[in-house]
Amino acid sequence: MLSEQSAATVRATLPAVGAALGEITERFYAGLFAEHPELLRDLFNRGNQAAGTQRQALAGSIAAFASLLVEHPDRRPDVMLHRIAHKHAALGVTPEQYKVVHQHLFAAIVEILGDAVTPEVAAAWDEVYWLMANALIAIEKRLYAASGQTGWRTWTVAGRVEETADVATFQLRPADDGPVPDFRPGQYVSVRVELPDGARQIRQYSLSAAPGSPLRQISVKRVQGDTAPDGEVSGHLHARVHENDTLELSAPYGDLALDATDAPLLLASAGIGVTPMIAMLEQLAHIGHTAPVTVVHADRSPAAHALRADQEGFAAKLPDADVHFWYEQDAPETAHTGRADLSAVAVAPGTHAYLCGPLPFMRAARAQLIEKGVAPADIHYEVFGPDLWLAQD
Repeated sequence: MLSEQSAATVRATLPAVGAALGEITERFYAGLFAEHPELLRDLFNRGNQAAGTQRQALAGSIAAFASLLVEHPDRRPDVMLHRIAHKHAALGVTPEQYKVVHQHLFAAIVEILGDAVTPEVAAAWDEVYWLMANALIAIEKRLYAASGQTGWRTWTVAGRVEETADVATFQLRPADDGPVPDFRPGQYVSVRVELPDGARQIRQYSLSAAPGSPLRQISVKRVQGDTAPDGEVSGHLHARVHENDTLELSAPYGDLALDATDAPLLLASAGIGVTPMIAMLEQLAHIGHTAPVTVVHADRSPAAHALRADQEGFAAKLPDADVHFWYEQDAPETAHTGRADLSAVAVAPGTHAYLCGPLPFMRAARAQLIEKGVAPADIHYEVFGPDLWLAQD
């Protein structure tokens, strides 16, 4: 990992660099997009840039990686690296782009920290960057090779289902009538659309049906912002994409994927986080999983709960399933009122948990599961959008 001299320098400068990472990443993106506007137009999520969440996620990942290098030099943060690499592969990130990022990131570091960036400090943080970048490049290379797909593939909308007032399911088949590649339940695809201003924006959507079907299915919630901009791509899909239209999709990626296991499982979701759980539940019903399965979901109301019938139907096919729903309003007698609370939910020993939903929901669920004896290594999560978990630790 880090050389001994660089480790000492990074350890000494980490507080100062960490404190300035917000300014550094803001300046980095400004410089990057000024020189390469095509990256903002066709690669980066413009909504996340406007909201500042991508800057927070980048700062959090850099700080976390550097801290782990100096605090645990014998360990590599593979969980974090694999999550980032899957996101990058779904966007089509290339090794050459890491050089462009390096150029603008270090220009921003020098601009913000000034004379504090001595040659020794620059060399140490350069080593941090390339350790992280080269690890990601290697993982992404393996992911690209395993996917069997280069670039984007065109799919035709075979059907559209209005699940709720703001969630639509798109059933897709390959436009070339070629085979539908396999994937692991819980994974997502990137969808690229051309917007009215000519930008080709990309978003990730979980596959909401299990593998094995001749169709691929995504369920998209229309994002309508209060503190952030409305979703450009989700709004486009809801307003403009109908049966017989086409979409460009990446290969499937994502590290929140159901493992082949006989262990008890807990699948906890909130809002549109239900989508990967549906694929997992369908797969479990298909293979005849016999160990206990606990299904947890929280939503605003039953009317807002997308794919509820699928969630209940697949759980009913399992021999030992327990379903718990929470609604903030209009909860029926069979559900709980309020936000999800796992304190009274029975959790079998040896349970593996999968979480997807807003970050506060997942943090609370993870804490309660650990209190119940679930091993932290057996709790897996997926964040829709920039991963702010590390940024908020």
